[in-house]
Amino acid sequence: MRGVAITYFKSLSAAGFAATAISYGPGRMGFGLFVPEFRSAFSMSSSTVGLVSSLGFFGFFVGLLIAQAMLTRRGPEVPVLAGLVAATVGMATVAASPNLTVLAIGVLLTASSAGFAWTPFNDAVHRKVRDIDRPSALSEISTGTSVGIAAAGAAALVMVLTGVSWRYCWALFALAGALALAGNWAALRKVERSPEATPKDGWRDLLHLAVLPLYAIAFVYGTTSAIYISFAADRVREAGGVPGVPVAMAPSLIFIFYGVFGLAGLMTKRVKSAIGLPWLLRALMAAGALSVVLMAILPSRWVGLVPSAGLQGIYVMMTSAVLAFWSERRFPALPSLSFTAALLAMAAGSVIGPAIAGLAADAFGTAAMLLAAAALPAATALLLRDQHAQERPVAEAQGTRG
Repeated sequence: MRGVAITYFKSLSAAGFAATAISYGPGRMGFGLFVPEFRSAFSMSSSTVGLVSSLGFFGFFVGLLIAQAMLTRRGPEVPVLAGLVAATVGMATVAASPNLTVLAIGVLLTASSAGFAWTPFNDAVHRKVRDIDRPSALSEISTGTSVGIAAAGAAALVMVLTGVSWRYCWALFALAGALALAGNWAALRKVERSPEATPKDGWRDLLHLAVLPLYAIAFVYGTTSAIYISFAADRVREAGGVPGVPVAMAPSLIFIFYGVFGLAGLMTKRVKSAIGLPWLLRALMAAGALSVVLMAILPSRWVGLVPSAGLQGIYVMMTSAVLAFWSERRFPALPSLSFTAALLAMAAGSVIGPAIAGLAADAFGTAAMLLAAAALPAATALLLRDQHAQERPVAEAQGTRG
């Protein structure tokens, strides 16, 4: 049994890493990375950018719900593969898009892959990996996003240096999606559906006052990160870029630094063990706020761009890893469903944030909008209390109080 558990630890970590690299890398972040090119090709205003971005995150929201239904009926293989098919088809659609409508459809399909392709791994890891190794496996899976983002940024950098069309980048993303699809099919075909039926009142079981902080953190995280990835590249471009490099290169540098620094997500378990979950959450919310502030006030200086992108990468990767293991710890009998609930809160923020931010940017300017957005994670860091970040199972905590 131990050997099997170790085998599944490696195969599921690798498969999940590849799935999140595609779906949360170019899938979730690609639109924001290429906003300057999309603005030029399709004559998009800031409000239109916000609306298309929100549409993509709405696809993410819907994908989460469909994936959970698929997982319950068919096991983790079907939703993950469906997500990677959506990513591949969506990226190919973006690459070939002749107008804004087709582009939006491609963005919707591509971003929906993030809803399909991550949460089923919580179920698979919970059943196939030893308890002591689960946080590490979940952190490795979530950190696949970092490599995906850095790779997408590198592709955009090559685009600028060689002068090739952004369409070739998206065609390359589609090819990578097809390869991830094949790899996940090989890894997940032996992971059967859970023999335990989801409790009839499973969703209702997740509605406890004790876990409202988990959902609040997820909502703030989703709102802040979606605004950043939707507008950061455009903010640097409109400010004239940073010294020493062409203006067109600046957006790709943001996402390369974002992804590289995001590899800190692999250290989430160790940092949490060292300082505790409450202080980790405070530090992450503060990092998210500072990242957005730096992008607002110092977008055309290296001292602003690098720390901003780096802090945002750390904020996103570590917070996503926290949501994965925190939800599993609070509801060990509902590992995938509880993670889905947390990501639905995150997705709600991701849908609302860019749409409002786009309107605010058109009305008051991008800098003012970003400063207002930074207030949300800053206030969360200040208001968070130790009792808000419990890790004991909800049922156990209630039994203790009783």
